[in-house]
Amino acid sequence: MEIVQIVLDKKLLRAADQAARRTKQNRSALVRDALREHLRRLEIRDREERDRAGYSKQRQSRDEVSAWEAESVWPAE
Repeated sequence: MEIVQIVLDKKLLRAADQAARRTKQNRSALVRDALREHLRRLEIRDREERDRAGYSKQRQSRDEVSAWEAESVWPAE
């Protein structure tokens, strides 16, 4: 692991410390987890945007959409 220094305002630091206590982990672990989650969400957003851009370039016809809708099965609740 590498040691890094970050700057947080007092309110954010207090909230981070409270969250760390609540989750029974130290501040560094909390920040690592939060950063991992943020990076994961960014990656998902980037993938969704690439998919959206790709699909918008090649629109499906109504017939194609209807065929897929007939294939979809919703799970029983």
